[in-house]
Amino acid sequence: MTFIDEIRLADFSSKIVILMNPSTPHESYNLDIQTPVGDLTASVAVPTGFIPLTDILPLLRSLGEQAHQLAIDNTSQGGATISCQKGCAACCRMMIPVAPPEAFALLSVVEALPSPKKERLLERFQAAQKTLRETGLEDGLQRLAFSEDQGTDEELEPLNRAYYALRMPCPFLEDEICSIYEQRPSACRELLVTSPAELCQDLIRNPIQLIPSPFRIGTVLSKLWADCYQGPVRLIPLPFALDWAKVRKSQNTRTWAGPELLSRALDAAAQFLQRQSP
Repeated sequence: MTFIDEIRLADFSSKIVILMNPSTPHESYNLDIQTPVGDLTASVAVPTGFIPLTDILPLLRSLGEQAHQLAIDNTSQGGATISCQKGCAACCRMMIPVAPPEAFALLSVVEALPSPKKERLLERFQAAQKTLRETGLEDGLQRLAFSEDQGTDEELEPLNRAYYALRMPCPFLEDEICSIYEQRPSACRELLVTSPAELCQDLIRNPIQLIPSPFRIGTVLSKLWADCYQGPVRLIPLPFALDWAKVRKSQNTRTWAGPELLSRALDAAAQFLQRQSP
């Protein structure tokens, strides 16, 4: 019995459909997923035909946001409030990890931009890479992005701290506001704090109170990619996400039956949640 068979339940609280075309044949599933902050219930529908891995991104992203909302609700019931507000972009100086399907999605967003805006954005990506090259971080970050060897936390941690020390704004940041807010990576969506906003000016030294994310979709997507392509669990540093997606663009033409892809995705989610269990 697969994980997807185990979570076909009758009750659900929301509807998630990958493709909204009503003429597309699809199969529906009612999900009840136990997370550290409560049960996540949803009804999902996937095409019965073949789809690329990126087509399941909206569904998984929606599940992740619902799980994170459970954590927010629990925090609010405890009397704490979220400090994050529009224009507060301290976390946009962190090294944002991007899952392979998210890298393809970001490339699609950028390629669809009108020419002047796209050119300005690509210049900011080039400037970010130049800064990383001049500060000696480029090689290590490119290894994380492109190496076929599995990266480790020991390798990532010093790069993470050195990157944050640069206080380099995300290339997508414009006037301290995310220019792709609705399409931003999962890691950005999952970072919320209840500590005073001014403490976020130094996330390393100050006592930041994060709302724990029970269901990290970026990691789940990376595990799904690794399972489908038999490679490392890869999280790509954002300044190199577009380059990675361009080099691997042909891989995104591979397709799987919708139900099979959903089953693999939920298995990846189950593996993540099992490791979060005490």
